[in-house]
Amino acid sequence: MLASAFLEDFRNGNYNQLLNDLYDDESLVAYQAKRYANAIEKFIRLFGDKEVSIFTAAGRSEVSGNHTDHQHGRVLAASINLDSIAIASKNDSGVIKVVSDDFNIAPIHVNELKVCKEEEGTSEALIRGVCKALASDGHTLGGFEAFITSDVLVGAGLSSSASFEVLIGTILSGLYNEAAIDMVEIAKASQYAENVYFGKPCGLMDQCACAVGGLITIDFQDPSKPVVKAVDADFSKYGYSLCITDTKGSHADLTHEYAAIPEEMKAVARYFGKDVLREVDPEEFNKHIPEVREAVSDRAVLRAIHFFNENERVAKIVNLLEEGDFDGFLNGIEASGNSSFKYLQNVYPSSDPTAQGISVALALSENLLDETSGVSRVHGGGFAGTIQAFVPNDQVENYRQGMDAVFGDGSCHVLKIRAVGGKQLL
Repeated sequence: MLASAFLEDFRNGNYNQLLNDLYDDESLVAYQAKRYANAIEKFIRLFGDKEVSIFTAAGRSEVSGNHTDHQHGRVLAASINLDSIAIASKNDSGVIKVVSDDFNIAPIHVNELKVCKEEEGTSEALIRGVCKALASDGHTLGGFEAFITSDVLVGAGLSSSASFEVLIGTILSGLYNEAAIDMVEIAKASQYAENVYFGKPCGLMDQCACAVGGLITIDFQDPSKPVVKAVDADFSKYGYSLCITDTKGSHADLTHEYAAIPEEMKAVARYFGKDVLREVDPEEFNKHIPEVREAVSDRAVLRAIHFFNENERVAKIVNLLEEGDFDGFLNGIEASGNSSFKYLQNVYPSSDPTAQGISVALALSENLLDETSGVSRVHGGGFAGTIQAFVPNDQVENYRQGMDAVFGDGSCHVLKIRAVGGKQLL
């Protein structure tokens, strides 16, 4: 359909039900309809009134499995109703031309897919890398023009880059492969692009959660073949929202804090002659805690305890969700947060114990939330940045106002877990 016809349909509300189903929030429908209309208008100004298709790729939030993936453990993650969207049209030139919001990305030819060191850290690298991975798997490539716009918050642990990568793969699937490429395969192509072309050694959790949709659990026991499973849980029926609060803490000069976690966990594993903690028998570890304390450190022991407990907790939380035990799920999330604070110790930097924005946010959350309902935990890597809270819908506005009063207007983002990850919408 012509872009102008889609534009008229969005302006007339013809896709309001689609938007309500996708973003799971009736209050967002008018905003999203205008957002899509604005994106189509921008496409027409850039590329003309052409036959187009419309695509989406979600942002993501880690739900449980804090700092387990680098030890080949389990994680639980979710797609959220912040996303990247694209208005895209096929061309016969073999050139991919993307404008992302106001950023004009250099054209990429689908026959020129060698790694370019000078492109490291750029959007061009991500596009080229996704193309290379999909082509290597036997999928068809082709040129297209696209205008992309994203609501995924940059720097808030919601994976804006993974959403972009997945969106590129979803466009190629839709325009040239009958939308038949498996979303986990698109996630793996996205990870490959980020690792090999972009130069960032990320795992697969971010890309899978952005691509697959809903809740997913990933087992990294064999990191070359991670097991990805969708978790059958309908969050909408429980009446809860996912809130992410940015505490405005700086990640500058914290690299050593992040690096110490896998280093200390691996030091414990090496005591047992293993590479990572997933290979260590927890019972053997428990028998030898006195010796490990002596050989490594108390903090390393505590971080290993966190890993063993958290890795098992992910499996338990998944079972609780599949059984419909939402109260049990909330208890598991609370336990995950407590373990991160007490044992993993990634809530504030040991190098600057006076900077405790996340601790303040967690304390404030406990005060704001009903003792029998909502829960909160550190979100993502920790030390600075964001917290996550599951908040009953009838308490959301009070919670948001309370967090914004301390951390500034717009600090608390009220989200929903959405069922769709990457998809061709129209």
